[in-house]
Amino acid sequence: MRDAGQPTFGRQSRAGLAAAFGIFLATLLGVSAAKAIEMSAEVANLYSSVSIYPPSANSMTVCYGFVCRRREILDFTAADRSAITQIMAAGRASAAAERTAVQKVVVWFDRRMGPILGTNKRVAKADFRYFDDKHNYDCWDTTRNTTSLLLVLREWGLLKHHAIGDPKYRGNTLVLQTPHNTAVLVDRATKIEWVVDLWPRGYLQPPDVMTVQKWVTED
Repeated sequence: MRDAGQPTFGRQSRAGLAAAFGIFLATLLGVSAAKAIEMSAEVANLYSSVSIYPPSANSMTVCYGFVCRRREILDFTAADRSAITQIMAAGRASAAAERTAVQKVVVWFDRRMGPILGTNKRVAKADFRYFDDKHNYDCWDTTRNTTSLLLVLREWGLLKHHAIGDPKYRGNTLVLQTPHNTAVLVDRATKIEWVVDLWPRGYLQPPDVMTVQKWVTED
């Protein structure tokens, strides 16, 4: 495990610039340009907007502390890869089974990082009102972390039935729906988009997995 250093902040004004910066950061990590290009501009912006490296097949930056103000590098060990591969093997039969396996990988990640970060004390739907950012993820952190996990699964060839979608956003003050965002999977066969949303769940609880169509109506 490596300290990712102090965050620096900045928002790119154009999606194209975000994608280019994501590719540049990936290249610094030794990831091939071809692999980096597979990342959409919207996904790349998750990383460039908080000045962190995109994930590689070997490591990812874990964000916590709200909007990635705190961060840690997770270097995947052989044991990590074996555990994740075993979990995903149970989901090869169908798209629904693969989504269930992804849920279990996110729980594995929560357990893996909880004692290291202190997020084993985290609560569901954490935000600044809890005054405990050092032990929690906000929805920006969970969106980045889950998207990174999905990218790693893809790099390892473990996603058979799904592609990685762009993050989705919701929020309608007119009906008192609070702003929120999430990572997304896209069913290759049906093209239906599915959220993988950890933020509404507490430590070691499976993330919400539902269609985007349903998720945008939730609160």
